[in-house]
Amino acid sequence: MQFHFTKAKKLLAAGLLAVAAVTAVAGCGGGDQAAQKQFLNIGTGGTAGTYYPIGGAMAEILNNNIKGMNASAQSTGASVANINMLKEGSIDLAIVQNDITYYAVNGTEMFKDNAVKNIKGIATLYPETCQFVTLDSSGIKSIADLKGKRVAVGAAGSGAEANARQILEAYGITYDDITVQYLSFGEGASALKDGNVDAAFVTAGYPTASVQDISSQNKIRLLPVGDKEADALIAKYPFYTKTTVPAGTYAGFDEEVKTISVMSMLVANDKVDDKLGYDIAKAIFTNLDRIVAAHSVGKLITVEGAQKGMSLDMNAGAKKFFDEKK
Repeated sequence: MQFHFTKAKKLLAAGLLAVAAVTAVAGCGGGDQAAQKQFLNIGTGGTAGTYYPIGGAMAEILNNNIKGMNASAQSTGASVANINMLKEGSIDLAIVQNDITYYAVNGTEMFKDNAVKNIKGIATLYPETCQFVTLDSSGIKSIADLKGKRVAVGAAGSGAEANARQILEAYGITYDDITVQYLSFGEGASALKDGNVDAAFVTAGYPTASVQDISSQNKIRLLPVGDKEADALIAKYPFYTKTTVPAGTYAGFDEEVKTISVMSMLVANDKVDDKLGYDIAKAIFTNLDRIVAAHSVGKLITVEGAQKGMSLDMNAGAKKFFDEKK
């Protein structure tokens, strides 16, 4: 009886040791899994804008397609704010206009003497179109006609204002040649409807809600950017691309209009290494249907266009993915 009792104790002890060993291994495994968890904060824009739903869809795609990923999208002040947050490391990935990114890495415009060096491009996404809008009744037919006119160029220090200034310069027009109004496009649209400016400028995907609002009450005209001027702008500022706004985009205006666009793009800071850059590009661009479901502008995002208008050095892993797709 004593023998059996001692044997039972030994078997119980061995069993407990085995359980402890399994628990320890499982605990180590859990620790490894925790260590492998990757947290990514994605900067977008305001909750009413385009960047926010697209960023949310991207976070979902990354979580579903990259092992150990924990990505989340957050509302921000959009492009300029996103660059500053990437620089300081409070976000790791962001949607930004490619012209703002160009200014950041080159230390110009709103980043004058404050260049940002810790960012790389993942991909360009979709065009945000430069639009000079006037009322048809103004008689203004071209950007050259804006000399001597009252023009809303965008809020002071904004990316749109820089776009307006650069396009006017391509036509030999400086701010000395016009009456400048530093108005956001919402303000500029109201001023145009009220007859307080002769033309207003916006950089936004078309059809733009504010332009639609004007065209619902007034016959409008979009002013084209000529091929010669567009080529000169692209040569000087590599972030611009040529765009054609289709006839009928806005009510009552049935002419096709050639202009230029900047591109929205996905930018990462140096927390995103080359392997992760490859994985991010692959996950997003093999699941574009999810982005289309989040916002209709997703239809304009393509693998073929992912390096069009790239305004800074690319993450080497992301570049490798797109080069493999050529």
